[in-house]
Amino acid sequence: MKSVCLFEFYPIALFWNQSSDFDCIFTIHHVMNLCDANAASGMAVHDDCKLKFLELKAKRTYRFIVYKIEEKQKQVIVEKLGEPAQSYEDFTASLPADECRYAVYDFDFVTAENVQKSRIFFIAWCPDTSRVRSKMIYASSKDRFKRELDGIQIELQATDPTEMDLDVIRSRAS
Repeated sequence: MKSVCLFEFYPIALFWNQSSDFDCIFTIHHVMNLCDANAASGMAVHDDCKLKFLELKAKRTYRFIVYKIEEKQKQVIVEKLGEPAQSYEDFTASLPADECRYAVYDFDFVTAENVQKSRIFFIAWCPDTSRVRSKMIYASSKDRFKRELDGIQIELQATDPTEMDLDVIRSRAS
């Protein structure tokens, strides 16, 4: 249940919590800190994440980037960089079978009109076998992280390998 603000007068606010049926008094400072924490949910993003993404996008230095949330440091970091010659199979093999990850993949393809194109995919890999805590952290941090990577064209969420196999990528790209 949600708490309802019954009375607000600087420097205190009185709240009634319907689920536990008791009154709480918080200072306005405490209430504002709670609101700030909810508004800025998600992990910090290491600068290297953005720099490597820009290199993938502008210079095509990498085929893919795998990102990991480092819980102790409370930030998203680069875990693996895929060389331009690496295949989609190399990319999928770099994702752990039982841990969540974010990834960016630069997919090259030829259109029906025989035009060479490229699409940058953002993939939220969250396998069913990963820990619940990890799933929650990755889900709550995804939107903020995506905003840091300007230039993502297609988003894909996958919980098992079939949801991101090459046929799925091809169909989403065209």
